[in-house]
Amino acid sequence: MREAKAASFIAVIVQIMILDIVFSLDSVITAVGMAQHLGVMAAAIIIAVGIMMFAAEPLSQFINAHVSVKMLALSFLILVGTALLADGMGFHIPKGYLYFAIAFSVAVEALNLTATKRRRQRAARATAPH
Repeated sequence: MREAKAASFIAVIVQIMILDIVFSLDSVITAVGMAQHLGVMAAAIIIAVGIMMFAAEPLSQFINAHVSVKMLALSFLILVGTALLADGMGFHIPKGYLYFAIAFSVAVEALNLTATKRRRQRAARATAPH
């Protein structure tokens, strides 16, 4: 069995950049089509890719540490996908309902994360030597 070889820093950066471009290609095409000033749009895309590169790792760590957030994100994808399918079949769902459902779910999850953090802090204090 072969040992896994660690990827170099440059290879990882290139992979992240390629993934960012691939996953945002439709948005880029739409934005460029709507842009009045191509230079401004190009700068915005470069800034957005830069932010994604720096935010990817902390977000990944947060999501891996909180499985419920991962499930919430999956449920949002299912919600939006269902709404798109319904819209495609002629059933219009007002966007306000979707936004409210997402905002409410995020608020509930924020309360859940806060309560979990407080419970862990109390448990740590209770087991710490006095």
